[in-house]
Amino acid sequence: MITNLEDILSDSAKSMKRSVIRELLKLTQKPEIISFAGGLPAPNTFPIEELKQISNEVLEEDGDAALQYGATEGDTKLREILTERYQKQGLTISSDNLVILTSSQQGLDLAGKIFLNRGDHFICGLPSYLGGLGAFSSYGATPVGIKFDEFGMRSDLLEKTLAKMLEKGELPKFIYVIPDFQNPAGITMPEFRRLEIIAIAKKYNIIIIEDSPYRELRFEGKDQKMMFELDNSGHVIALGTFSKIFVPGFRIGWVIAHEAIIDKFVKAKQSTDLCTSPFVQKIAAKYLEKGLFDKNLKTIIEMYHRKRDVMLDAFEEFMPKGVTWTKPEGGLFLFLNLPENMDAQDLFEIAIQKNVAFVLGSAFHCDGSGKNTMRINFSYVDEEHSRIGVQRLAESIKMLMNNKVNA
Repeated sequence: MITNLEDILSDSAKSMKRSVIRELLKLTQKPEIISFAGGLPAPNTFPIEELKQISNEVLEEDGDAALQYGATEGDTKLREILTERYQKQGLTISSDNLVILTSSQQGLDLAGKIFLNRGDHFICGLPSYLGGLGAFSSYGATPVGIKFDEFGMRSDLLEKTLAKMLEKGELPKFIYVIPDFQNPAGITMPEFRRLEIIAIAKKYNIIIIEDSPYRELRFEGKDQKMMFELDNSGHVIALGTFSKIFVPGFRIGWVIAHEAIIDKFVKAKQSTDLCTSPFVQKIAAKYLEKGLFDKNLKTIIEMYHRKRDVMLDAFEEFMPKGVTWTKPEGGLFLFLNLPENMDAQDLFEIAIQKNVAFVLGSAFHCDGSGKNTMRINFSYVDEEHSRIGVQRLAESIKMLMNNKVNA
């Protein structure tokens, strides 16, 4: 092994960190542990039999193209289908505004590659998706966190922060938001708040990155217009993915943006992976074309709705006084808040002993705050084990509370 590895690493490599969530998941592999830690879809939502049949059809009908290199922009049919879906939702776009990616996580990384220099700043929520923070920070950029209220990122604090940054000549390159069923908080940003943030972004001439992996997983409440639609001026870059609404193993995502920005994504992607797998793109396109996607999505929504309700009912039944949580209208996550004097890290050690796991909320706070918070996933565990897991978690919290009292 080379002896001076650290000396020859790039600045970007030195700033890379292992995913906190992925590392925690290693601790939850024991079969007796009920894990609320991952952001995993339920495996019984995967349409395995249909995909077997469609895979064979693709190979029989278009095997040469499916197994060959493809266009960086993505499969033409898949792009057309996705474009039509977004047009029906109100977006004024064509296929020229949409490029297929190898997961939306690649979109976050490419955004960092395209826009961020070492020493730049970007705006994110407190809390915000860890994968986004990691992707942007790996390019040497510094996150600037904006606190949430019940409507998501606070626009008043965003305005004040940008005004101060402008005075210092340190305006951020972009504002990163997850407006629908936010990861990790589970909050959906209402239209008035979306419009406020868009207006501020235009005032300071800053791009918004709208990360939208859960948008179609709505259980209740009113659909909100995408920020891309509300803006309609080229200030918003939207990211989507099939990982949470179809199958994560396909690693298919996409970016929607003004054509000038799309050109930058294509160039950046060409130096990364040339193209996303043509085979899985063609399978996905045919699955959508047959009408199977929307049928399965309805099943997924109904299942996750039940799972969320079971978990919320269990919280009401078992959680001690002083613990609060968000009540998401969709998605995969909710956020749990312990009393201010408690640390979720201390709780994690107790919870693991009781065979239940979660993700520390502090991992999603770029400023080190949120030590009394945790992210809970409700999509993966079945309903019976969800109740048992919540009961174990509540018992762990009560133990930590008693320890605090007796300390």
